[in-house]
Amino acid sequence: MPELWAGTDAGKGEHHCCAIDTDAAEHVSRRVPNNETELLQLIADVLDAADGDPVTWAIDLNAGGAALFIALLLAHGQRVVYIPGRTVHHASAAYRGDGKTDRKDAFVIADTARMRRGLLPLPDTSGIAVDLRILTARRLDLSADRTRAINRLRAQMLEYFPALERAFDYSGNKAALVLLTGYQTPAALRRIGPARLVTWLKNHGVRTTPTAKAAADAAVTAAEAQFTAVPGEKSYAKTAHTLAREVMTLDQEIAELESLIEERFREHPDAEVITSMPGIGDTLGAEFIAATGGDMAAFGSADRLAGVAGLAPVPRDSGKISGDMRRPRRYSRRLLRMFYLSAQTASIHCPESRRFYQRKRAEGKSHEQAILALARRRLNVLWALIRDRRTFETSAARAGAMAA
Repeated sequence: MPELWAGTDAGKGEHHCCAIDTDAAEHVSRRVPNNETELLQLIADVLDAADGDPVTWAIDLNAGGAALFIALLLAHGQRVVYIPGRTVHHASAAYRGDGKTDRKDAFVIADTARMRRGLLPLPDTSGIAVDLRILTARRLDLSADRTRAINRLRAQMLEYFPALERAFDYSGNKAALVLLTGYQTPAALRRIGPARLVTWLKNHGVRTTPTAKAAADAAVTAAEAQFTAVPGEKSYAKTAHTLAREVMTLDQEIAELESLIEERFREHPDAEVITSMPGIGDTLGAEFIAATGGDMAAFGSADRLAGVAGLAPVPRDSGKISGDMRRPRRYSRRLLRMFYLSAQTASIHCPESRRFYQRKRAEGKSHEQAILALARRRLNVLWALIRDRRTFETSAARAGAMAA
């Protein structure tokens, strides 16, 4: 019996699996519910059809409804490759017929895996990496909700109290948010006055007197600049109160989540190595583990990791046009963001990174191009550090150690 390739068109409630041999002849093709018992039976049937020969499992989802099936396959030591749905869609055009069925998609997935031998298998991700992927994704959602709430808050205030909207940076000023939970209109702020407002702010969580006084003075000054009550002021004020409380609640949730992320990230064996790189703290380090699975062996080389992160440009040559290098279409946005943000921070605080950045700028590169070049260089360094199990040292520190 020849080697088999089992393609699975995954869905929420059901999957369709098609197993083919080297001649693309079908040996198993059926729909199964997304339940453990039926999936285990499917695995057993495909392995029986293989009669001891290797089976390569290909699937068009690497999360969501396919998570249980992937976990079962990896638990049974099976080789699983991921073929994106976009690839399956374009590949289907090369097969006979215009119709689209789950059975055809499963066959296309299996046949694509049969012909494309360079596909990397899905790694058996550690529990820490899975937890960090969940926690960091939740943090991104909360951060996006916070940004939207602040934007809505500012838009509402601009409608009825523009002077107060201009008075504070609501994304980083807790005292301003606390103030809006009690006083939202010019008349209310004028009535309480700066002295009593300072006391009120301190009683409601603004700990330092200078901070409370600065917020009170700015708010009362804004109130004294507007004596007209616009139509709908009460409704605007009520909405501002609600949004301010929403932002404060989100701040608390994000702080608690960051504590969980830091605690879980520090349990990873490479945590100390990763955070030794300038510009990478616990949050970005957790993003790195979440995006890569924490196992560099799954990528094989730093160049492969750079390709996944979108930091390895690919040629777009055609005819007489050559040397046109562009970012690949498919890459991990989260991984690119992690390397970009860490490179930005390092270009300010790390002397070696700053020198590299300045050299690229002197070569005529834009700020973004110089940061991306720095991010690519830092990826190579991080890869080597993880491979060698050693922490980052500046050139000055290494020279000092050698002299000693």
